[in-house]
Amino acid sequence: MENKLQVNPEKSIRSRVIRKTITYLFLVFFAIIIIIPFYWMIITSLKSFQDLTVTPPILFLPFDRWNLDNFSNAMKAAPYITFMKNTVIVSTLSTIGTIFTTIFAAFAFSRLNFKGRDTLFFVLLSTMMIPGEIFVITNFITVSDLGWLGSNNISQTYGDALKALSFPFMTSIFYIFFLRQSFRQIPDELYYAAKVDGTSDFKYLWRIMVPIAKPTIITITILNAMGTWNAYIWPNLVTDNENFRLVTNGLRTAYNELSGQVIFNEQMAAALIVTAPLLAVFFLLKKYIMRGVSRSGIKG
Repeated sequence: MENKLQVNPEKSIRSRVIRKTITYLFLVFFAIIIIIPFYWMIITSLKSFQDLTVTPPILFLPFDRWNLDNFSNAMKAAPYITFMKNTVIVSTLSTIGTIFTTIFAAFAFSRLNFKGRDTLFFVLLSTMMIPGEIFVITNFITVSDLGWLGSNNISQTYGDALKALSFPFMTSIFYIFFLRQSFRQIPDELYYAAKVDGTSDFKYLWRIMVPIAKPTIITITILNAMGTWNAYIWPNLVTDNENFRLVTNGLRTAYNELSGQVIFNEQMAAALIVTAPLLAVFFLLKKYIMRGVSRSGIKG
């Protein structure tokens, strides 16, 4: 009986090695799939026009054949400083609005007791299953009715363009759920003790709950800013003025308008210029993202 229950150490070690090998092969496979487009963007941005038209395509470009003029030419092809400025402003406005609405909504759904709270939260969560294209239609109708797209032969102003680009995305059901999970980990005893001391709900939120949930809030800030930076469809719908465009749709439209021919090496150079700040932000702040995700995933 004892021999049957005894585990073979060699078999156990072999089994762990096989599982780890399969896991790492799986991760490496998907990492390669993700990295290939970035690598192709980088190598294309460094090619000359002659290298770009070679068949079969060049997969490894020697250092002495790098064409760095693509980057300066890309910056001259479109007003990227204007695009960057617009993107930073819209990203800042959208992120600040999202943070405030997320904090107040998450506090209400995690700490306040009111009739229909769980039902309302369930209904809001259900909207996450609705395709985003549906919200694009309703948001477009809303901003149009508010006159932010320009009407009655009146051109769209810069202020209206900023409102149209920012306000529809100053809230997120996913981020509310994300922060609510973090708030629910804070012990109820802290809240009851604060109420005994005469602390208002507003003061308790900003002095206790927000500092404790700081990693999650930082994560939401980073993800929302990155999402705004990458936005393409909505900015393309609500403004057609070149001076109001964001960097993503400005980049694409600029190269579509260049004498009917897309210069792919310069376009990839421009895409790399746009992508570099996001990569830098991610690698510099990835520990905050992981910390916020881990904190919010502990308790349901």
